[in-house]
Amino acid sequence: MTEQNPRSGRIVLFGATGYTGELVARAMAKRGMRPVLAGRRREAVGALASELGGLEATTADVADPATVRALVERGDVLVSTVGPFARWGDAALDSAIDAGAHYVDSTGEPPFVRKVFERGGPRAEEAGSLLLTAMGYDWLPGNLTGGLALNEAGDAATAVRIGYFTKGGGLGGMSGGTRASAVGALIEPSFHFRGGRVVTERGAHSVHEFDFGGRTKPGISVGTSEAFSLPRAFPNVRDVEVYLGWFGGASRPIQAFSLVGAGVAKLPGVTTLMNAGAERFVKTSTGGPDEAARAATGSRFVAEALGASGEVLATVRTEGVNGYTFTGEALAWAAERIAAGDSEGAGALGPVEAFGLDALEAGVAECGISRVS
Repeated sequence: MTEQNPRSGRIVLFGATGYTGELVARAMAKRGMRPVLAGRRREAVGALASELGGLEATTADVADPATVRALVERGDVLVSTVGPFARWGDAALDSAIDAGAHYVDSTGEPPFVRKVFERGGPRAEEAGSLLLTAMGYDWLPGNLTGGLALNEAGDAATAVRIGYFTKGGGLGGMSGGTRASAVGALIEPSFHFRGGRVVTERGAHSVHEFDFGGRTKPGISVGTSEAFSLPRAFPNVRDVEVYLGWFGGASRPIQAFSLVGAGVAKLPGVTTLMNAGAERFVKTSTGGPDEAARAATGSRFVAEALGASGEVLATVRTEGVNGYTFTGEALAWAAERIAAGDSEGAGALGPVEAFGLDALEAGVAECGISRVS
């Protein structure tokens, strides 16, 4: 493995004029950061750069991968919010690795998360690049909450069960990118960490009920970065279960739909049709929730560390701001920390591995989500 890169390069935000990208850009500016803003629409990128204090602006388009590769050099930090990532994410990921740059993204898509860890990770480790995928609401808070529960339970913990929930009316409306990602999420193969290894499983394969003060709330199973990262940070862990609790009483019907959808996706032409639908979601989107809608909603998370017999050894809950608001803040925080040299390792890592549990807890709290009783 080559020596770890020095962390003194520029921060480049690719996708700056998209809904999530603009949230990240504004969070960076609020922190006093001076990122290079990049996107495919020259006028829009230039206008945002000017509004945020005369930042450097440039154009790049995934349709021309060479323009994306030109964004970064060795030691830079490339932050990508260009989704759906399964369709458009490879250009930024490959460019960062090829350049020896560091990489952070906002994806929540299980197939892309798996690609970053299994395919991008070995290449990035050789190049000395750090890859941090899924560093927003999807799936940073569960990494922290699960890590806190496992740390509290100690070596007796062999499994962790994590739930993602919203409060105050859901996400406050979904952005076009989120809707596009959700189109294929239930029919694309997903994964989980079972019996000490990552196994392929369809999305929404199972449903689990979490207790909230005597009231249960269901979540559907989903493949996330916790499946790769938490077992490496806590080697005794043999099983990682993550559940998405956005859907309330619709969770079990969605579970049934995922079984049908997984079969339908095998038919010729269906995947192509779904991809076209996802692209249309983005092109026709008017963006995501405005500031008032985000302020009226929030997020909450629960993690249960389990013993060998399935007994709950420790439960940790975290909660805080709206998921989109958190994503903007979290990507800015991560990029700033990497650029400052406040991270460890190379290859595809989880946030607990890259920053350590204590620093991660402080950083996530700074971004609006913290531990609650």
